[in-house]
Amino acid sequence: MKDTLKHSGMRNKLAQVLSAKGIQDKTVLDAIKTVPRHLFLDSSFEDHAYQDKAFPIGAEQTISQPYTVAFQTELLKVKSSHKILEIGTGSGYQTAVLLHLKAKVYTIERQQELFKKTKLFFNKMNYRPKKVIFGDGYKGLPQEAPFDGIIVTAGAPLVPKPLLSQLKVGGKLVIPVGVEEQVMTLFTRKSEKEFEKQELGAFRFVPLLENKN
Repeated sequence: MKDTLKHSGMRNKLAQVLSAKGIQDKTVLDAIKTVPRHLFLDSSFEDHAYQDKAFPIGAEQTISQPYTVAFQTELLKVKSSHKILEIGTGSGYQTAVLLHLKAKVYTIERQQELFKKTKLFFNKMNYRPKKVIFGDGYKGLPQEAPFDGIIVTAGAPLVPKPLLSQLKVGGKLVIPVGVEEQVMTLFTRKSEKEFEKQELGAFRFVPLLENKN
């Protein structure tokens, strides 16, 4: 598959849809306009790549709908050279959006099939996360902490304490919390022991699974 002017036009329309749904951060909308989402999907889904929908990517996982990717990214308030930890690499689309914002991205995937496939894809596309790791996202990445932001792209039944502990003061954790349906939750670290919590609406994610490697 190639990236064509037609795809670029479809991305621009998608960004307009997301803007109408409330996404305001121009840098996030610019990433949506730039990152070729169709290349992160199987070719059979190419015609649907710029609809605001989730799609299967194998290993019982999905690529999140663009609105969800944009919403989570906007909550992180990413600045150039921020250290961001992503839990759930998946297809790599969210990673690519963060890289477009010039973040230093560390990403963890627990499905070996996806980990291998996406790591090869990053190399082919010249995407350069700081690290792509096969492992248990519940544990975070203590050896690289602290992080300016942590983003979880799967539904968590509870908030893993290691993730909160790996935030910088001022850092943000964006995580969908719940079992059947998730509430998008934003934690901001105010001090060593104090966190501000905001709940920001219902979403649906595949589950974040622990100790399944």
